[in-house]
This record gives sequence, structure tokens and C-alpha cells, in this order.
Amino acid sequence: MMLQNVQDGWLPARLAGRALRWLWLKNKPVTITVVLVVGVIKIRKYMKKQERRKKWNNAGKDVVVLHIPSRGFYCPSLSPFVVKLETYVRMAEIPHVIDHEEPMGPKGKTPWITLNGEDMGDSQMIIEKLAAKFGKEFDTHLSQEEKAVAHSLRIMVDEYFVWCLGVYRYGQERGRHLALNASVPWFYRPVLAMYFKRYLEAAKTQGIGRHNYRDIEEMGRKSLQSLSAWLGEKPFMMGANPTDLDCSVFGMLAFDVFCPPLSPFKRMLEKDYRNLHAYCHRMKEKFWPDWDKCLDPHRH
Repeated sequence: MMLQNVQDGWLPARLAGRALRWLWLKNKPVTITVVLVVGVIKIRKYMKKQERRKKWNNAGKDVVVLHIPSRGFYCPSLSPFVVKLETYVRMAEIPHVIDHEEPMGPKGKTPWITLNGEDMGDSQMIIEKLAAKFGKEFDTHLSQEEKAVAHSLRIMVDEYFVWCLGVYRYGQERGRHLALNASVPWFYRPVLAMYFKRYLEAAKTQGIGRHNYRDIEEMGRKSLQSLSAWLGEKPFMMGANPTDLDCSVFGMLAFDVFCPPLSPFKRMLEKDYRNLHAYCHRMKEKFWPDWDKCLDPHRH
């Protein structure tokens, strides 16, 4: 598998090399022009990245630069992990600024952050590093058993339920939620179908994508049922005070609570698991008082 990944990574370079050799044999002046143009583009791209890097490094000491995609129409982000991380930063009251210029980080994922010149990726790893650095660990009052429950619930949400949502959105709905909830640049649209296909292939590798849509919907229901049963009448997932777990749960549920279309999970939250629906509104009111200001100003 590792060898295959390396070979796949070299494939575009091999194809480009063959194309250049063919073009060189056919028309040397055109080949030179193409190489020069590509070189200029790469130099300009490098210079712009250096300018952005300088701006990030000048954000201020201990100020988090949160790199995320453009805002959504009804939710600050269509990515549950962006909402998760930004909710944590707000909960911890950590000084931060938002950057939309480079949403994909060094690990090829979003969100990511820059802090004092250092880049960090993966929302959960970022939260753990920020919690240690700023002393914002919200689960210190929990017992070891409660911490184990919180960890298990987070894994269920971040590593299991997310695939149920993804297969519905990119498979059954074929990305319709993107068109309804965010501005998609025209030059991204041709590659969306390819992205959906790759996501669904990854879902098959993970396992959930091998089931039919009805079974996946039932898997998602069981996750919501477990969250609802555990929450009960508590204000937050682990009791009277919010913890890191609330960031994950709110991030994963916010889209279906506040955004169209009417998905099966949205219907479940509104009809069967109303305590989770009310919980999302509490989280929004407590940590996102400026919610409307964080939406895409060009929304319909």
C-alpha cells in the first residue's frame, strides 16, 4: 500500500515529463515558452505564500491564526471540524484571527493553524496542543470513568458518525448541500465529481461506504440515539459545564440543525432527538453570539 501511494504520487510528474518530451520533439520554441510561463506562475505563487506567511507571523505573540475555507450561507463552515475547532477557540477565549486565503494545511486537511510561526494540523491534535499551552483543559473535573466515556463519544462522532453524514451528502445527495449552503467558485466545480468519487472510495475502505443508504442511515440514527440518551436533560454533554466533547458534537450536528436540505438526520434531530436539537441552539447562543456576522455576506 505504501509503495502504491508513492507510485501514485509520482504519476502526475511522470505524465508531465512525457508531455514535455513530446512537445519538445514537436515544437521547441513552444516548449520553452510553456516552461517559462509555468516557472513564472510558480515563482508568483511562492512569493504570495511568503507574503501570507509574513502576515501570519505578524499576527502577534500567542495569537492563533485559524486557516479555514470561506464561510457558509447558514453555518460559519460546512466542515464539522472547522466548527469544532473554532468553537473550542471561542470556548477557551484564545486570541485568534481568521484566514481564508490558504484553507488547506501542510497535512492536506482543513482546518489548520499557525501559532508563533509554527503550523499545526488536525483539529483534535490542535485542540490538545492549545489546551496544554494555554491551560484550557475543560475535562480536569471529570473522573477517569467520565473521561473514558467522553473519549468514546468523541471517537463515535469524529471517526464514525462523520462517515454516515459524508456518504449521505456526497453519495446519496451528490453534493447538493454545497450548492445550497456555500459559494462554490466556478473553477472548482469541474473537480467536485472527482472529489465525491474519491470520498466514496475512502468510505468503502473505511467500511461504512460498503453498505446501502438505508443501512447507513440506520447507523447514523443509532449514533444520534446514543448521544441523545447520554445527554438527557443535562445542559452539556458531560454535565453543567462544557468540555472538548461539546465542540465535536456541536461541530458535527450544527450543519443538519441550521442548514438545508432536509436530510434524514435533520428530521431525526427535529422529531426524535429534540434534546440534541435544543442543545445545538444552546451551544450557538453561548459560544456564537455573532453567528450571523460569521456567515457569507453574499448568501442568498
